[in-house]
Amino acid sequence: MLSFKHNSWFIRKVVCWRAVASIAWSVLLMPITTALFVFLSRFNLLHPIQWISDSLALLTASSTIFSLVLLSGVVLVIGFFNLESYTVVPCIPCTRIALLGKVLHPRQCMHSLVHSSVGMLVSWCAAITIGGRYRTLGSPCIQTESGDPSQMCLNEYHLLMLLSGAFMGYSHSLLGLVYNMNYVSFPVIQQYKYLWFKGSLPLVVKCSAVQSMYALRNYLVLYFFFGHAPKTWICRTLNLQEDSSLHGLDTLAGLLDLSLLYHLWISGTFLLFTWFITVLLFRVYVSEMYSFPVQPSFAEEAEECLPKILTCKEPAIMKFLALQDLSLLSQHSATRRLEVFSLSQPGGHPHNWNAISKECLSLLAELTQRLVAHHDAVASNGRAKSQSNSGSETKSGSWSSVSSGAVDLPKTPLPSIHLKTPGSVFLRSSVGTLHSPLTIPFTPDLDSPFSSPSIRRLTALQEPNSPWFNAVQSPHVMRKGAKLWSASTDSQSNGSTATSPAPVPAVSPPPASQKPSFLAQWLQNRKEQVKSFMAKRVLVMYLFNKLPEATSQSLFADSQAHIWALEGLSHLVAASYSEDRFGVVQTTLPSILNTMLVLQEAVDRHFKLPHASSKPLRSTCSMGDSSYKTLRFSVRAALKTSIYRITKTFGEHLNAVQMSADHRKRLQQFLEYKE
Repeated sequence: MLSFKHNSWFIRKVVCWRAVASIAWSVLLMPITTALFVFLSRFNLLHPIQWISDSLALLTASSTIFSLVLLSGVVLVIGFFNLESYTVVPCIPCTRIALLGKVLHPRQCMHSLVHSSVGMLVSWCAAITIGGRYRTLGSPCIQTESGDPSQMCLNEYHLLMLLSGAFMGYSHSLLGLVYNMNYVSFPVIQQYKYLWFKGSLPLVVKCSAVQSMYALRNYLVLYFFFGHAPKTWICRTLNLQEDSSLHGLDTLAGLLDLSLLYHLWISGTFLLFTWFITVLLFRVYVSEMYSFPVQPSFAEEAEECLPKILTCKEPAIMKFLALQDLSLLSQHSATRRLEVFSLSQPGGHPHNWNAISKECLSLLAELTQRLVAHHDAVASNGRAKSQSNSGSETKSGSWSSVSSGAVDLPKTPLPSIHLKTPGSVFLRSSVGTLHSPLTIPFTPDLDSPFSSPSIRRLTALQEPNSPWFNAVQSPHVMRKGAKLWSASTDSQSNGSTATSPAPVPAVSPPPASQKPSFLAQWLQNRKEQVKSFMAKRVLVMYLFNKLPEATSQSLFADSQAHIWALEGLSHLVAASYSEDRFGVVQTTLPSILNTMLVLQEAVDRHFKLPHASSKPLRSTCSMGDSSYKTLRFSVRAALKTSIYRITKTFGEHLNAVQMSADHRKRLQQFLEYKE
């Protein structure tokens, strides 16, 4: 999300002006939209000439002009909220309780309140424009209980129109949160702004009409059951009476009015259409490509160059556009590629290439770390569950061994290679960190409030500051064998493995100073009892269980940046075969290949997990961009394409690149087109 406290030159000079341009176009389109609404609201097929003449007369009326001014102000408010709440990395809740927390967040409550208010204002303008029985809230009574003809009665048609606008506004805010309508994606194929807007216009009309119909259905159901409450409150507050000669609109006879239903639906469609147009124009302008200079012309422009921008973490929109520019220049601009391969003067150092390649490799290493940590968490969870179901005799034996201070080692022979966990390898060898702003906050199953202490103890085995660090694992949690990243760093560098057996650390009880007190142990036991009790409740588990695909989607939520990094690196490496006169790329080619191959193995392992390979259904009638749900498939395709692009360009020359035996075997599969 955009923070106005963030003093960035890119926000001031680029993003804000693009937002202003989108809001200006939305205001300029408002008269056309209002004219269409006037013609549709006065639709009369039996008297077409009168329909056209009345519509033209209404367009020039002072009430319509005043409504147009108010609607322009509403567009400004919606445009401000679009600028304030947009994001290039969607926030994906992994549980239903997390989604409920987002809905009840004070920021979201304020967002819903403002949208309900401006929705009511739009409905008031629509009621004034339609006229007739919708024009005023109060009208002279036809028949009342007191018999006073001068008494004013409540015009329930006007009230129904106002409340429908408030409900439409709240529905728009709520669905925008659920479907990540504030998410700004970047088109795969670059288009002119006019062509993009023109191509998306039919979808906007369809989504507005369909969503208005569903929202109207839900609103009428609520008004049928609870409509008497706001009606009674308005009458008491404004000292109005209810006209007993008319059917109440909170009854079936009152709601089964085709003219009323049509006007409510067309008003809701007009409201959503104006807001969706504002959202669409904002996306079109903000996601437009931006060309960053590779080398500065003056010293003052050094902070605005592509290598410097790529190292910045905030704002995220700037980094995403920089990575997009890197991907485009690596494919289509030979002149800018030469600037990337150039050497600094004086000194002759490839600063541009070093900064770009380092940042791209850091991004890929971050994604690899994330996938490995998730896979280790899932594997630890599964091993702990199988351990808990091993039988009562195993439990009694383990408890007796723990109480005596000794642990029985497995009788199977120990492996001759000291295996390291994937997390320890990548924490030592990767460039990036897991706390990058591009990294989505991911909460594995181990952090669930219902996870057992045995699961957390398994993860603590890999933490250096934990008292369980380097402790001998139970035979139930021994790793089955080494994967691509499980060998030691030394063996990966020379392609061989160590033959000496790994030393077995001695097991000793924790020191007395670290033993918990009786009160702390009692509180921990009570806490576990409460968790065990709550875990048996169906509603609690429904709220806290992981959503099927949300975990996988959250891991790859920011992977558009990784896709551009893969494309930019692979295209630059392929172009360096003929354009790199100084050979600056060859120094980092082993690191690039190793990083891509390790990421390939991590992605392959992730797609073997449940729900990772299932493609979600796309909603055809929603303005929420759901492209982030399939980013993991795009990453897998881009990664494989990037490796093939490099192997096709260099061919057998890659046999001279220094890498481990496992990596070389995997790379040979790409060279033979068998992957």
